[in-house]
Amino acid sequence: MFRRLSNLIRGFFSLFISGLERQNPEALLEVEQENLRKQIAQYNQGLASHAGLCEGLIAQVRRQETEERDLRAKASANLRAGNRDSAAQYALRLQTVERELVENRAQLEQAEKTYRDLVKARDVAITSARQKIESLKAGISDMKMKRAMAELTEMASGMITQIGGSGETLDRLSNIVEEERQKAAGRARVARDSMDMSGVVGKDAEQKALADQALAEFAAKEGIALEPEPGQAPAAAAGVKQMGPVAEKQ
Repeated sequence: MFRRLSNLIRGFFSLFISGLERQNPEALLEVEQENLRKQIAQYNQGLASHAGLCEGLIAQVRRQETEERDLRAKASANLRAGNRDSAAQYALRLQTVERELVENRAQLEQAEKTYRDLVKARDVAITSARQKIESLKAGISDMKMKRAMAELTEMASGMITQIGGSGETLDRLSNIVEEERQKAAGRARVARDSMDMSGVVGKDAEQKALADQALAEFAAKEGIALEPEPGQAPAAAAGVKQMGPVAEKQ
């Protein structure tokens, strides 16, 4: 039971961490880049140790080559001088140095080959890792762009749905406005037809007659002959013109 509970807890944590990784791929990529830098640093340390071994073998081979030349020269000189014992000792020592030199040269060659292979493997691994990182960066950028486009498309789709859903309300509101407008126009027509225009017409004629009379009196006083209005009888116009002289005789 405890094992099942432990597995369940680990499963929950795994799902939680997976969700965080999906939400923050840049952070995960940055962690992997840092891990890669650490691995490269550790690899370079091991490579430096191996390079140090190669350099030690190179120095040892050079010393043995120098010693080989010296022993060969000494053995040859003592043999020519007749010192056979000394020449024999130098010859024996020369054999040992030559044997060790052959072994060290073989080790040096193998060490150099191993160093080159390690450097090549490091470079290939770094190049491959960098290509993957660049590909992941491009993928993350493309993912962000497509995610943003998807969100905008979803928003646009929702807006279109909402706008389309409000069409019935707009139509109903338009009908209500048109109905109220027609009602208001009908009320105005009824009010206009209900007005008593006879009194208004009579009042207007009375005001016009009074105005004409006042104008005639003013013209008579001033001795101005009034021009007949369009449609007015000539006699009436003449009567108006004669009002001036009659008034003067009186």
